[in-house]
Amino acid sequence: MFITVMLAYMDFPLREIHPHAESAAVASRRAGEQGKFWEYHDSLFADTAKLEDADLIARAKTLGLQAERFRACLASGKFKASVDADRETGIKIGVSGTPGFFINGIFLSGAQSQAEFERIIDTQLSLLDHHSTQ
Repeated sequence: MFITVMLAYMDFPLREIHPHAESAAVASRRAGEQGKFWEYHDSLFADTAKLEDADLIARAKTLGLQAERFRACLASGKFKASVDADRETGIKIGVSGTPGFFINGIFLSGAQSQAEFERIIDTQLSLLDHHSTQ
């Protein structure tokens, strides 16, 4: 039996408590255009104190991204509409904070242990296995 797993990452900037969260989300999308979304993402979460535009551009340089294109992207608002759309989708489906996860329709809010993910995944797999043997 083969099982397909899909990971979808959506932005949910908490603007009310993190004034630079939206810029960081836009910057991540720009990094993604240059093939470095996850590297940029990980660097953001490794140091969440440095999220002003100058910091975002410096981080891009550190990862070998094109700084001028990065600066222009941040100034243009190129990804703002898509980041806003992700946030609105999250609100519609009940997300109110980060992180938020859905595993086969089961919502997990906030940071979770590996054991919790394993429990839900194992339960879902056993249900799938049960249905395939009937």
